Amino acid sequence: MTTSLSIADAGRAITDPATFADFDRLHALLALLRAEDPVHLVEADDFPPFWLVTRHADVMDIELQPDRFTNEPEPVLANWEAVRRNQAQGPLLRTLIHMDAPDHPRYRKLVIPWFRPGRLGRLTGSLDALSAQALQTLERKDGECDFARDVAMPFPLQVILAILGLPEADYPRMLQLTQELFGATDPDVSRGTSLADLEAILTDFFAYFTTLTADRRETPTEDLASMIANAELDGHPLGDLETISYYVIIATAGHDTTSSAMAGGMQALIDHPDQLARLRGDMSLLPTAVDEMIRWVSPVKHFMRTARTDYELGGKRIKAGDWLMLSYVSANRDEAEFAAPFTFDVGRTPNHHLAFGFGPHFCLGTQLAKMELESLFGAILPRLEQVDLAGRPQLTKAIFVNGHRSLPIRYRLSAA
Repeated sequence: MTTSLSIADAGRAITDPATFADFDRLHALLALLRAEDPVHLVEADDFPPFWLVTRHADVMDIELQPDRFTNEPEPVLANWEAVRRNQAQGPLLRTLIHMDAPDHPRYRKLVIPWFRPGRLGRLTGSLDALSAQALQTLERKDGECDFARDVAMPFPLQVILAILGLPEADYPRMLQLTQELFGATDPDVSRGTSLADLEAILTDFFAYFTTLTADRRETPTEDLASMIANAELDGHPLGDLETISYYVIIATAGHDTTSSAMAGGMQALIDHPDQLARLRGDMSLLPTAVDEMIRWVSPVKHFMRTARTDYELGGKRIKAGDWLMLSYVSANRDEAEFAAPFTFDVGRTPNHHLAFGFGPHFCLGTQLAKMELESLFGAILPRLEQVDLAGRPQLTKAIFVNGHRSLPIRYRLSAA
């Protein structure tokens, strides 16, 4: 795993969505940066300058200081056009990832009860039913399918939209919108790659969820959508931007990240047949295997932070106002943190990966995502006698959330 690029070129390559569609090249670039310049100033023509933070310890240093390194004003890498638009007109979304204290803990607290172990435990039966459906899909496909499209994408979408309380008839629309949003920089997935196209996607989200909000306020039910629609802070309803943004982040983050881990996890097992055989031979390893799949894939590739004070990080002087990219995909392959980080190990313990973030912004859906992966692979693997790639896997060209858009496989199932 080598690259002939200079350090500066390697840093600039991280601003190119196509880099993230080439698994080996991405990790070669990040390994070079970790070794040679782990806190690297990226200066690319279309982007504001930012520090690319690639080592696990440095990412953790930032995560542990949310008052010094804030999510606002831009929590995701954006080019100059988007940054200037947001500075002039305000953000297109205001989700939990866009907030800092004091707003963040107040808004986060509203949905915490929905993601506590007791409530999530009630989903076990539903997850097992969906896993059985996934197995039936594999049976019906008769030995060849696109695992990303046929299994990994539908499964978590059905879970999160059922929690929200959306009708099944709306699932295809939500799938299309989530793919267009997170794949906005991929011409093969998005409706267009301009800022205007992104605004159009969000307009469609807003139109759908505005109607949903009105319906749930008029006729509340027991679903998460009703809770969001009728939530209050300090005796006042949530603002329209915050309400719609809440729906968008739950519908999208609860789907794309998990589906990426599912498809990436399957490819990891295919690429490492010894680990597949090990797991099939000892299914008690499933929880550690799922954690390893999540580390391996790291569906959320980064978040951005803004320094509020001067600070020394990795030998570099960060100044107040500087922008920093926390590269989770790099931190999760850091040689200083993980033994043999480029080895896929279904029994890896400990596994201090940062795929769910850390600190106050630690992912609310962590347990749900793990439950979904354990349920799916727990149903499929005992029947999966053989599996191989049946074509070239394709990853989305996306810098923020990235995963498979196609994973053709050929397989043989044992008799039921």
